[in-house]
Amino acid sequence: MASGRRGWTEMEVGADGVAVITIVHPPVNSLSYDVLNSFKENLERAIQRNDVKAIVVTGSKGKFSGGFDISAFSEIQAGKGVDKPKTSYLSIDMVTDVFEAARKPLVAAIDGLALGGGLELAMACHARICTYTAQLGLPELQLGILPGMGGTQRLPRLVGLPKALEMILTSKPVKGKEAHALGLVDAIVPPDELIKSARLWALDIAENRKPWLITLYRNDKLESLAEARDIFKFVRAETRKRAANLQHPFVCIDCIEEGVVSGPRAGLRKESEASEILVRSDTSKSLVHIFFSQRATSKVPGITDLGLVPRRISKVAILGGGLMGSGIATALLLSNYIVILKEVNDKFLQGGVGRIKANLQSRVKKGKMTQENFEKTLSRLIGVLDYEQFRNVDMVIEAVIENISLKQEIFADLEKYCPPHCILASNTSTIDLNLIGQRTKSQDRILGAHFFSPAHVMPLLEIVRTQKTSPQVIVDLLDFGKKIRKTPIVVGNCTGFAVNRMFFPYTQSAFLFVDRGLDIYQIDHAITKFGMPMGPFRLVDLVGFGVGFATGAQYVENFPDRTYKAMLLPIMMEDKRAGEATRKGFYIYDDRRKAKPDPEIKKYVEKSRSMAGIAVDPNLSKVSDKDIVEMLFFPVVNEACRVLDEGIAVKASDLDIASVMGMGFPPYRGGVMFWADSIGARYICSRLEEWSKVYGDFFKPCAYLADRASKGVSLSAPAEQMKSRL
Repeated sequence: MASGRRGWTEMEVGADGVAVITIVHPPVNSLSYDVLNSFKENLERAIQRNDVKAIVVTGSKGKFSGGFDISAFSEIQAGKGVDKPKTSYLSIDMVTDVFEAARKPLVAAIDGLALGGGLELAMACHARICTYTAQLGLPELQLGILPGMGGTQRLPRLVGLPKALEMILTSKPVKGKEAHALGLVDAIVPPDELIKSARLWALDIAENRKPWLITLYRNDKLESLAEARDIFKFVRAETRKRAANLQHPFVCIDCIEEGVVSGPRAGLRKESEASEILVRSDTSKSLVHIFFSQRATSKVPGITDLGLVPRRISKVAILGGGLMGSGIATALLLSNYIVILKEVNDKFLQGGVGRIKANLQSRVKKGKMTQENFEKTLSRLIGVLDYEQFRNVDMVIEAVIENISLKQEIFADLEKYCPPHCILASNTSTIDLNLIGQRTKSQDRILGAHFFSPAHVMPLLEIVRTQKTSPQVIVDLLDFGKKIRKTPIVVGNCTGFAVNRMFFPYTQSAFLFVDRGLDIYQIDHAITKFGMPMGPFRLVDLVGFGVGFATGAQYVENFPDRTYKAMLLPIMMEDKRAGEATRKGFYIYDDRRKAKPDPEIKKYVEKSRSMAGIAVDPNLSKVSDKDIVEMLFFPVVNEACRVLDEGIAVKASDLDIASVMGMGFPPYRGGVMFWADSIGARYICSRLEEWSKVYGDFFKPCAYLADRASKGVSLSAPAEQMKSRL
C-alpha cells in the first residue's frame, strides 16, 4: 500500500471465472475515496476481462465493510483534505451507474459488519449472501447525515417501507437470520462456506439459473402509494416526538418518499443533494465530534502510553445493595462477572437482590433476555453479610451512602480482608478520595469508579484518580469499563470530580432564578426544548431531595465563593416532599410515575423568596427560552473551564463526552465545550459579567474563560502549559 493511502481493494480471478474483489482497509474495511477509486478500477477490469463471468465483492479478515471513513467527513466539514470532485462518490454515480449497470453479475459475500456505505454497496449488487453473525444496518443518522450512496432508495425496495424506515431512523442493525427473513440477503451460510457459496450464486446468475435482479428497480416489496402516504405521515409524527430539534431525520424521510412517489432516480438525486448539505451541517459536525471524542477517552497521556497490560478482573465485590449498588451489580452480571454483594443485614441484602432481579426481569419482559439466561446470569450473584469472601476478589466497589466517616471505616476494613492486588474503588459522586482513603496504607490502589444512575443503563464511567493512584490500576479500570460496555473517562480528584462539579452550577442557577422571579415549570420547559431529557427540577425529583440536598451541601462547603444556598429544597423537605419516590416533589406523580405540575408549589416558592430576602427581578418576566438556557448553561461552561484549567479533566473533549453520556446533554450539540465554542467565549463571558453585576459572584467569569475571551481563543484548545492536578 502506498504511503498516505486510505485502504485499497484486491482482485483475484479463479479458474471458475469468478473475480473476487476484496476491500482492505483495517480495522473495519471502511470506505474512503482511495478504496472506492481502487474498487472502481478493479471492477472495470473484471468487466472487461473475457475470462471473468461473474464478480464477488467481500471484505478482508471477516468484515465486509464498517461504512464510510468518518475521518474524511471531518475533513470535508473542516474544508480541507477532500476536495469537491472527490466527494462525488456520495452521489448516485458510483453504485448506480457502475454496479447495477455492470454487464456481469455482482454478489456481495458479507461477514462481520456491513454498515452504512458498506451495506449500500452490498444492496447495489445483484444478490447478497451473509453469515449468521453478520450485522447489516444504516447508522448514518447517528452522524447527522443520511445514507448517501442509494441507501434511502434501495433498502425500502428490499425490506419494505416500515422496516426500512425503522432501520434507518433508529440506526439499529439486523443480524443474518433476520436479514434473510426480511429479504435483505438472499441466503445465509456458515463463514467457511461464504465465498464458495457466493461464487456459485454469481455463476448461477451469469448462466440464468438464478434471476438477475437490479435492486433499484424492484417494486415487489413496496406498499401501494396510498399505504405509503399513511406510513410516512405516521413516521413523521413519531419522529417529531423523539427528535423535535433535528432536521436530518425528516430530510431522510423526504428522500425515501421522493423515491416512492417520483421514482428511484428522482429519489437518488434528492438524496445526493441532501447529503452534500447535511455533511456540512452544524448537527453533523457536532455528532462527528462526539464520535471521535468518545474514542479518544481511552487515551490518557502518561498512563495508556506506558505499555502497561490490563490485569484480568474476574470477581468483583460490591458494598451496598441500594439503587446504585444494585445497578452496578446488574451491569457486571450482564457482562459475565462473578459478583459478591455485601449488606449490613439480611433485610437490606434481600432488598438489594430483589432490585437486581427486577432489573434483569425487565430485560426478560422486553425480550432482551431469555428466562434461561436470566437464571444463568443470576447464578453469578453471591449475597454475603461479612468480608470472608472478599479474600479472593479482584476489585471492590463501595456504593454506600455519602457519609465520609462510614466510607473511611469501610476502606480500612477492605485493606485488612482483600488481597494485595485487589483494586479498591468508591462510587462516591462528590467526596474527595483522599478523605475516603485517609485511614489506609493502600492509597496506590484506591480510585473512584463513579457510575451514573441507573448504573446498568447509563453509558458513562468516571474513573477518578488521586496523585497516589497507580497507573496500572487506571489501565485496569479503563479495560474493565469497556468490558462492561461503558465509556470511561479518567479525571482528577476534587469535590464532584469532573461531571458533577461541572454541572453543580446548573441546578443552583435554576434555584437562584426561581428566587429572583422565574417560574419552575418555565425553566424545565425551556431546558427540555433545548434537548435535555428533563429539566433541573424534574431531575431533582428523580434523584431525590435527600441526595440533592447532601450533594449541594458539599459544594457550598467547598466552593463557598461561587455557590447559591437556596432555601426552597429544605422548606419542601420539611413538608414531607422528597421527590418522585414519595409521589410529591416539584411535580406530583400518579401510579405510573407520570409527572404533572403542582399548583401548590407556588406557596413554597413564595416562602423561599421571602426567606432569601431578595426582591423579584421584573426583567425576568421578559426572558426567552434562549435566555433561560444561557442562564443555566453558561455557569456550567464557566465551571468546566475551571475543571480544565486545574487539570481535573485531561482534555475538553472528555468533558463533552461526560456531559452527553453522564448528564444527557444533547449529542447533536456536540457536548458542553463544543457547544460553548460554537457560541464564542466572548459572548459567554460578557453575559456572565452582566449577571455577576446584578446577581453576584456566582456568575463571575473564571480567569481561564476571561483570558480566552479577551484573546479570541477557543475554550477547547489545549493550553500551552497546564498545571495538572492528576
